[in-house]
Amino acid sequence: MGAYLIYFLIISLIPIWASMRVKSTYNQFQRVANSTGATGYEVARRILDANGLYDVRIEEYSGFLSDHYDPRSKTVRLSSANYRGRSIAAAAVAAHEVGHALQDQQDYAFLRFRSSLVPVASFGSNASYFLLFLGFILQQTGMILLGIVLMAAAVLFQVVTLPVEFNASSRAMDQVVSLGLVRNEEERGARKVLNAAALTYVAAAAVALLELLRFVLMFVGMQGDD
Repeated sequence: MGAYLIYFLIISLIPIWASMRVKSTYNQFQRVANSTGATGYEVARRILDANGLYDVRIEEYSGFLSDHYDPRSKTVRLSSANYRGRSIAAAAVAAHEVGHALQDQQDYAFLRFRSSLVPVASFGSNASYFLLFLGFILQQTGMILLGIVLMAAAVLFQVVTLPVEFNASSRAMDQVVSLGLVRNEEERGARKVLNAAALTYVAAAAVALLELLRFVLMFVGMQGDD
C-alpha cells in the first residue's frame, strides 16, 4: 500500500512541478521587455514572411498559454498576452509556434507521424482505462491486452511529441537570432522560456510511460498467478 501511495504521489507531483516551473519562468520573462519593441504578433509575422509563409495567418486566442499552431487551417494562434505583448516571453512563445509552421512547410517527419497518431491516441487515452479497469475486475486477459495496446498508442503519441516540440524550439531560437528579433543578451531568457515549456511535455511523457509500465507489470503478475 505504501509503494502505491508513493507511486501516485510521484505521478501527481511531476506534472504539477512542471506546470509551476513553466508558469514561474514565463511570468519572470513576461516582465522583461524585448528591446526590439516587437510584439509576439510581429515576431511571428516576421519569421513567417522571412520563410515565405505568407499564407499562414496569425490569430489572437483566449486563455493563458493557449498558444498553438493549427496545421489544418494554417493558422498560428497566440494567447492575448503573447499576441500583444512586447516581452521576451511573448517573442519566445510566438517563435516556437511558428516553428511548428516551419515544420509543416518542410514536411517534418515527426510532425507528420504525430498527426497520424491523433485519432488512435485520442481514442486510446479515453478507452484504455475503462477496458483495463473492467478487464482486471472480470479477469479478462483479452480485454486487458486491448487496454494496454490502446494505452501504448497514447503513450507513443506523447513520446513522439517530444522531438516535435524540441525541434520547434530549436527552429524558434535560430529564427529570432538570425532575424535580430531578440538582442544577444536576451537570447538566454528566450531559451529559458522554451526549455521550461518543454518540461511539460517531458513530464507528460514520463507519467504516461510510468502508467503503461504499471499496467504491464500488473498484467504480467496476473499471468504469473495463473
